[in-house]
Amino acid sequence: MARELTSSVSPPRAHEARGGGRAAHAPARPPRWRGRRARGWLYVLPALAVYLGFAIWPALNTLRLSLLTWDGILPATWAGFDNYVEIFQDSALYEAILHSLVLIIFFSFIPIGVGLLMTALLMGKVRRGMTFFRVVFFLPQVLPLVAVGITWRWLYSDSGVVNQFLDLVGLGAITRAWLGDYQLALIALGLIGTWVMSGLCMMLFLTGAQKIDPSLYEAAKLDGAGSFRQFRHVTLPGVRREITVAGVITTIAALASFDLVFVTTNGGPAGQTNVPGLLVYRLAFNEGDIGGASALAVVLTVIVVAVVSAVRYFTRDES
Repeated sequence: MARELTSSVSPPRAHEARGGGRAAHAPARPPRWRGRRARGWLYVLPALAVYLGFAIWPALNTLRLSLLTWDGILPATWAGFDNYVEIFQDSALYEAILHSLVLIIFFSFIPIGVGLLMTALLMGKVRRGMTFFRVVFFLPQVLPLVAVGITWRWLYSDSGVVNQFLDLVGLGAITRAWLGDYQLALIALGLIGTWVMSGLCMMLFLTGAQKIDPSLYEAAKLDGAGSFRQFRHVTLPGVRREITVAGVITTIAALASFDLVFVTTNGGPAGQTNVPGLLVYRLAFNEGDIGGASALAVVLTVIVVAVVSAVRYFTRDES
């Protein structure tokens, strides 16, 4: 009886032991996520190659050129940090940086304020022709800045529309060539940036405001909040991220501005509208100092990164 019981039990145990041995020595299959990760890299590689070829490599090459003395034709010689020393000893750099900081007010602060005001006026109100109005307000972003600069240079001229309007309303005494005025040229240039950037800020804020839960506004109304308090306590927190994006984009546009300045004033009058981007162009193409231009471009990049980082820090989402 015992032998029968043993024989009936032993084979399954042996089978289990053999099966367990095969399972223990079976090769481990690669995790499924590795295949997915490889496929993900295949999708990313084309864009990554373009980014490395047209952004990272030119930046590294500019950094290399900033350490050389080169006119673009003759063989380059090693200069080390001499180009940076010359740049920081030139007072024109500090004046150009100051002008760019002033332009931030017109390219960033004022457009963000105008965009928030337009968002408060247009949000939740559907009227006939609203889409057309938004397209017209956003139109400056579609136009090339060269065309914008040429148009505004004509508007600001002695016989331009601005002076004609001032004559029409009885303010002919203050008419002038606005872009040629020593005191007001930078402000006139900044107002062009305000006109260009306000539509972009408005569209960003309207897009962010449309994502806010309508129940928040209903709750605010039940608590007795008026339109201003609803905008302050519901809309502003809801578009905080869009404000950050708008601040970064407009700040970069102010610090890296070149085409608009080149077309309208070319740095005049008497250098009152010089900006770092324009100085880079002059060093490279007018004076043939490729090394100095590259060094100034590196300094401008550091300034842009520092200012943009500060903007992102002060507009970060506390939550």
